[in-house]
Amino acid sequence: MASGAVYSHRDPMLKKRDDFEDILEERRNSSDLRYALRCYTPLFYKGVAPCKPSMLKSMVLQSDQLHYVINQLTKETGRETGDVRDEASAILEEMAHSLQLSTVRFFAFTLSKVFKSLFRSICVNEEGIQRLQQAIREHPVVLLPSHRSYMDFLLMSYLLYTYDLTLPVIAAGMDFMGMKFVGEMLRMSGAFFIRRSFGGDKLYWAVFSEYVKTMLKNGFAPVEFFLEGTRSRTSKSLTPKLGLLNIVMDPFLKGQVFDVNVVPVSISYERILEETLYARELLGIPKPKESTSGLFKARKVLSEDYGSIHVYFGQPVSVRSLAEGRVDRCQFNLVPRHIPSRAGEDIHSFVNDSAYKLVRAQEENMVLKPWVLLASLLLQNQATGQKRGIALDELTAQAVWLRDLSRQYGAFLHWPDQMSPSEVVSSSLSLHRGLVRICEGKVQLAVEHEGAPVGPGEPRSTVTPEEKLLSQAVIVLSCASYRNQALHVFLRPALLASAIHAASSNQKQEVFNGFSFLRNMFSNEFILCPGATVQDFEEACYLLVKTGALQVTEQEVLVTEGGHRTLAFLISMLDPFLQGYQVVCRFLCEEATESLTEKQFIPAVRKFIIKHLLAGRLRHAEVLSSDLQKNSLAAFLRLGAVQRIKGVDQGTLKVNKVMVNSLEDTLGGKLPTQKAVSARL
Repeated sequence: MASGAVYSHRDPMLKKRDDFEDILEERRNSSDLRYALRCYTPLFYKGVAPCKPSMLKSMVLQSDQLHYVINQLTKETGRETGDVRDEASAILEEMAHSLQLSTVRFFAFTLSKVFKSLFRSICVNEEGIQRLQQAIREHPVVLLPSHRSYMDFLLMSYLLYTYDLTLPVIAAGMDFMGMKFVGEMLRMSGAFFIRRSFGGDKLYWAVFSEYVKTMLKNGFAPVEFFLEGTRSRTSKSLTPKLGLLNIVMDPFLKGQVFDVNVVPVSISYERILEETLYARELLGIPKPKESTSGLFKARKVLSEDYGSIHVYFGQPVSVRSLAEGRVDRCQFNLVPRHIPSRAGEDIHSFVNDSAYKLVRAQEENMVLKPWVLLASLLLQNQATGQKRGIALDELTAQAVWLRDLSRQYGAFLHWPDQMSPSEVVSSSLSLHRGLVRICEGKVQLAVEHEGAPVGPGEPRSTVTPEEKLLSQAVIVLSCASYRNQALHVFLRPALLASAIHAASSNQKQEVFNGFSFLRNMFSNEFILCPGATVQDFEEACYLLVKTGALQVTEQEVLVTEGGHRTLAFLISMLDPFLQGYQVVCRFLCEEATESLTEKQFIPAVRKFIIKHLLAGRLRHAEVLSSDLQKNSLAAFLRLGAVQRIKGVDQGTLKVNKVMVNSLEDTLGGKLPTQKAVSARL
C-alpha cells in the first residue's frame, strides 16, 4: 500500500478569489431609462462585424455539413431533396434567435426595475469581467453558468449589457417558446430554442449542431448554455450533459479554430425565487406550464425580499490546454470535416472529464451565505427528533464553529465580518422566516403547525396525516436545498467520516475500501470526477488532518479526541442520502413486482416511503425527494443490482434481490466486499 501520510495538497485557505462590486448600487442612484438607452459598443472576437440573424441562417443552410446530411437523407428515404431542404429551413426558423438591440434595451430597463425590487444587491467580480473581455477578443467564447433559477439567463445577458460586453446567444428549451409574447421577446434578446430531446432525428441534429458551430467558429457572439441541461431543483450540481459541449469543442478538435475559451460562471442566490415550487415538484406535484399569464400571476414575488445574488465569472478554460496530451487531433484529418462521424471512446472520455472539471469549477466559486450553514444545523437538529428546537445563542455558537470549519475546508463564504455573529444569524433567520419559527428563544424549522391547511380555504379538520407530512416535507426540502449548496465543501470529508464510522477497525485499507464503496454508490448523486477515488480520499484525509480531527499514518486512520464533533457533523450531512438509498433498497426487495416499470417506480417508492415515515421508521423527510429516488435507481442500474429488460414496453425493471440486499447491508454499515473496491491505495 502506497504511503498516504504526506499530502501535496495546496491549502484551500490560500486560494485567491476576486472582490465583488454591487451593480445595483449605481442603478439605485441613476436613471434606468438613461442606462437602457446608453451607447452600447461591445468588442467582438478579432474585430468581426456583428452578423445579422438572416445572414447566419443563410450560412447554416449553405454549409457543406448540412448539404451532406440532406443528400444522405434523400438517398435513405427516397424523399425529394427540395422537401428535405425545406424541412431543414423550417427547423432553423423555429430554432434561430433574432437578436435586436431594441429588445435588449427594453429588457435592460424592465430588469433594472425588477432586480431593484427583488434583491438587495447583485455582486459581480469585476476581475472576472475583465478576463472575459480579454477572452472574447482572443478566441471564440462559451459561457457555462450554473443553473438554479429561471432568472439565470436573463441575469447573464443583463450583466454583459451592463459591462458593454458582446451579448450571448443562449440555448433555451422549447417550453419557453410556447409563452405568447414572452417567447418572441426572449428570441429577440438572443435565445435560440431547442427540443429537450431529438433522439435519432439526423436532420434536426445536423441543423442544430451546424447553427451552434457557425456562430462559434466565426466568433459572432459568445454561446451560452447550461452544462447541467436543466435547473437543479435541489441546488446540488447535476451530472453534466455532454451534447452541446461536444458541439462547441468540435471546431477546435477539427482544426477550424485555434482554441475555444470556456468560462464557468457561478450564480449564487441568497434566497431562491422558486424554493417552494421546487420542493413541491420533488414531492410529485407537477410544475405549472410556462405561460405568459403565469408570469403575470407571479408578480406578487416582487413584494418579497430575496437578499443578494453573487455572480462569479471564473477563469477562462482553454480547450486547447484541456486537450493537450489527451487527444490526438490527427484522427480528424482522415475524414473530410463536413462528414459527420461518431466520436471515439477517447474523445467521449475527454469531453466527459472536461465536463466534470467545469462543473467542479462552478461549485468551487459558488458563494455560500450564512443561511446555508444555519440550514445544515437546523436540519440535523430536526432529524434528531428535538421537537422544541435549538436555543438561539446555541445555534449562533454552532454557526460560528461551522463558519470556521467551512473556511478551513476552502468554502467561498460570504459572512459579514463587520456584524456580530448574533446579528448575522438573526438577519438570516429573518430573510428565511417562511422556513423557520422562533418561539421562546428556540429556533426550529416551521414544520410543527398542527392542522395547517394544505390548500387555500381548505378546512383544518380535513387535513390527513399524509397531507400534513407532505406539507412539512415542503419546508424540509426547501431547507435542504440551501444545505445542499455547501455539500461540495463537505462531501469528501463526509464520505471519509462515514467510512470511518462503518469500519470495524482503524486500518487505513479498510477505511479506504468503505470510502471507495460510498463514492462509487453516490457518483450519480454528487459531482465526483471519474477515476479520482485515491485523489479524493487523500484530499479528505488532508482536510481532516489539517483541522485536527484525524491522525493518519501509513497503516491507520485515527480519530483525535477533538475530532468527534467534526466527524459527527459530517456523518449527519450524508445521513439523509444513506437513508434514502437504504429505503429504496428495502422497497426493491419487499414491494417491487416483476411488472414494475421505470414510470411506476417513483410513485410506488414514494407511497412506500410515506408509509414508513408515518410509522416513525425513518428520520428524514428528505427521502421523499424524487431527485434522490431517481439517482438511487440510476446507481443500482449502473451497479447491475437492477436491470432494464430489453424489448419490453415502458422499461420494465428486473431486480436482483440478493445484490440489492447486499448493497443495503453495506449502506447500513457492514463491511464492503472487495468487489466493491474500484482502486487500492
